[in-house]
This record gives sequence, structure tokens and C-alpha cells, in this order.
Amino acid sequence: MTAELSLPLLDLRELDAGPEQRAAFLLKLRQTARDVGFFYLAGHGVSQQEADEVLATSRQFFALPEADKLSVQMIHSPHFRGYNRAGQELTRGKADWREQFDVHAEREALPRGPESQPWSRLQGPNQWPEALPALKPALLHWQARLTEVAQRLVRAFAEALEQPADALDGIVAGTPNQTMKIIRYPGQEQARDDQGVGAHKDSGLLTFVLQDSRRGLQVLKEDGTWVDASPVPGTFVVNIGELLELASNGYLRATIHRVVSPGPGEERISVAFFLGARLDAEVPLLDLPEHLAREAKGPASDPQNPLFRSVGQNYLKGRLRSHPDVAERWHADLLPAKQAETV
Repeated sequence: MTAELSLPLLDLRELDAGPEQRAAFLLKLRQTARDVGFFYLAGHGVSQQEADEVLATSRQFFALPEADKLSVQMIHSPHFRGYNRAGQELTRGKADWREQFDVHAEREALPRGPESQPWSRLQGPNQWPEALPALKPALLHWQARLTEVAQRLVRAFAEALEQPADALDGIVAGTPNQTMKIIRYPGQEQARDDQGVGAHKDSGLLTFVLQDSRRGLQVLKEDGTWVDASPVPGTFVVNIGELLELASNGYLRATIHRVVSPGPGEERISVAFFLGARLDAEVPLLDLPEHLAREAKGPASDPQNPLFRSVGQNYLKGRLRSHPDVAERWHADLLPAKQAETV
């Protein structure tokens, strides 16, 4: 089966399978993250039953009457949590054709005061629909399970870069940024384009995508062509985020990817989990050994999407840009036009 895969397949069980297999896994992890930036992860310990249940619960949410979904619409949350209709989230200024429900870490809002950092507004409670009480425990369970796997993989990446396993613990431990989306991609008619999600990089450390049986996720290769990350039962599609690219001075690679909409009359369901650093953290620059440092070319620079070592600043920038309606309602004072008026 692996010979037919479009992306490398890594098995996390090899980390505990003895010194030789562990070393081979870490080498493959480093090479895959550098050369491709995407891979399938097997042996992660999350059961097929757990995966089936979160997909089934996601379908139940999207099948709710529109009024129930709109009761938890993101526009009601200053913390960018909740439901969005298709077309309400933007990638590079263009509407993505997906309806989705965003959940972050379930934490209390931080106090607001004159000395508060703008990014502190991102922390706060999630919204949950009264019509589907099963959604909250299902998604928070999934969030906890994926956090365990992702944190284990972050430590493996540190070792793969010949660092102490805890080299990145300082920005992840305690209150990491845990974001997840349950997503439904409706089929598009011929009159529309096929942008389910536009081409982009992810902003965190690692992303895990659970797919149903329908393809749609695509990865940009170095030669400019797109390759399908087709669903493979029992695996997650994992990709590198920009924070790992920053920490490794560009040795690890955050790869551009997109989602192509299904055809008319079809739909695709996926569950995406994003592990990021604490909002109050600064991304460190790892001291790579010389033979790796020579191959680190610095993080990619995009004038439309500058990267900051301040984690909270990075996340706030992305939220304000992707959800202009929420930004205008709750955070107009942070928008460039409003800031210009006060100068």
C-alpha cells in the first residue's frame, strides 16, 4: 500500500521499538519534514472507533437546522470561536467554500486592562449548541487525545534536530494553543470556482487532519504541481506549521496546501487539529548542529503574511485577516484603518 501513497508514511510506534528503529524514525521524520513538509502518521494510538465517533458527531452538527448552527455563529464570540457558513472565512482575501465550527482550548477569558496585550483577547470560552449536547464532550475528548499525540511528535522533532527532547517544551507546556475545526465542504456548482480552502501555510507547530473517504486536500510540490493527500484509513495527514519553520530557521518546512471542493451533490467532512505554542510565548531559535545549520535557509518570507516570533501576535494577525466580520464587530480598534484614525 505504501508504494502507492503520494506522501511518506511514518509509524509512531517505531519511537518505542528499540534504539535502531527509533534512530531510523527520527531520521525519516527530519528528512520528510524538510523535503515534503507533509506525511501520513500511523501507529498514533488513537482508535478507529474514536475517529469514527468524531466524524459522526461532526455530521450530526452540520445536519442541524440552520437556526441552531447560527445560534453559535462566530460573530457572537470575541474569541473567534463558533460556526461559520460557507464563504465567511477568507484565505488571502478570497472566500473559502466550507462551513465549519471552530473550537479552541476551553479556558476563561483573560482580564482586559490598559496593559493587556492585544492577543490576550483570543483566549476565552467556546460556544456550544444547545441542540447537540454531545458535541462538547466529543470535541474536547478529541482535542485532548490529539494534543497528547502532537506533543509527543513535537518532542520527536526536537530530537530529530539533534536537540534535547524538551527543547520546545517551554513554548508548549501548560497552556498550548489548541485549535480544531470540524469542516464540511459542500459540492460546488460549475459556476463557482473550486476553492474549498485557498492555498496557504498553517501558522502553528503541527496540524493533524482526519479525513472521511473523499479526497480534496492537496499539497504543493517544489515543481509547482499539486499532489492529492488522499484519505488513508487509520492515519492522520500531518504537516509542519510556520512556528516550527521559525524555530528551525527554515530547516523544517511549512508547505503550501489547499482543499479542492467536491463536485455538485457531494460533500466532504474533515476534522483538523492544530497544536500551537502558548499565546504569551516567543518562538526560540534552536541552536542546530553545524551540519544541519548549513542547510537551514531561514523561514520563507511573504510580504502579505509576515512572521513574528511573538506567538500571540502571529495568531491575532491571522484571525483578524481571516474573519473580518468578527474583527470589525469586536476588535475594530486593532484594525489598520481605525489605528490610522487615532494617529
